[in-house]
Amino acid sequence: MRNLKKTIVVVRISVVAFLLLSGVSVFAQRGKKTEPPIIDVHLHAFSSDPRWNARTPNPVTNRPLTATNETAHMAETLAQLKKYNIVKAVLSGDYDAVLRWSAAAPNRFLIGYSFDDISKVDLDFIRLEHAAGRLKVIGEVATQYEGLAPNDPRLEPVFALAEELDIPVAYHIHPGPQGAIYKGAPRMRQSLNSPLLLEDVLVKHPKLRLYVMHAGYPRVEEMINMLYAYPQLYVDVGAIDWTRSRAEFHDYLRRIVDAGFGNRIMFGSDQMVWTDAIGMAVEGIRSAKFLTPKQKRDIFYNNAVRFFRLEQ
Repeated sequence: MRNLKKTIVVVRISVVAFLLLSGVSVFAQRGKKTEPPIIDVHLHAFSSDPRWNARTPNPVTNRPLTATNETAHMAETLAQLKKYNIVKAVLSGDYDAVLRWSAAAPNRFLIGYSFDDISKVDLDFIRLEHAAGRLKVIGEVATQYEGLAPNDPRLEPVFALAEELDIPVAYHIHPGPQGAIYKGAPRMRQSLNSPLLLEDVLVKHPKLRLYVMHAGYPRVEEMINMLYAYPQLYVDVGAIDWTRSRAEFHDYLRRIVDAGFGNRIMFGSDQMVWTDAIGMAVEGIRSAKFLTPKQKRDIFYNNAVRFFRLEQ
């Protein structure tokens, strides 16, 4: 009888281990379902935003904004992170707001320093914040909105500092909202929306940890070309996993996975002011039937752990 009990215990442990490794949800104490952990590498916080005042609806669902200030937005976002068991997120936007959110939810965020105007970048501030243990990511770097290519010499000091301090860089490559050039970004150019423009940067800085936000959408072939040529390069799927149609996003994602780079894709929501985007982004991955459970766990969690060198 004693040997039988030992066998039953071993079998139970093996079953639980199998469920955890395969990414299947298990039941925690008291029968409550616990989802496997997720890392969101593309999240935003703002001190203020005109879309709050206008209650601008979500462009996909047409639902009006419910949060109309930073405090409410933070509360809604944290509730969504808890709901989907997003245990860590790269947070950028207004740096003062990012610090407030980080203080309100200790150990939840990796603090990012974001900018689009290179003339306003303070390299000494980045160095000091990193030395203080606060700043963990340089990004979102969205200089495309200011008409600046990643290989522009004015960006070189930023990449050099990132490589020196071993700070990951999150670089925006995406067309922006439809009609962006007429909606407050007159310098935006689609000729800058090419992953190939990062090549000079990666050649000059081989130790730079860099990930392309939005996975270089819509230039999937160029993105695959760069992933093949530069093994240190990663991507996130922020925004395209909820703003594009499910079929279009899945076609784009499948192309990168089929090319053999599923181990360098990271989950991102690019939650800006519409907190319901987080759940939509999660479902964008969960509903991809062509992904194996392991591939989903890699995208949701494992790849980010490796890229950011996090503890499990």
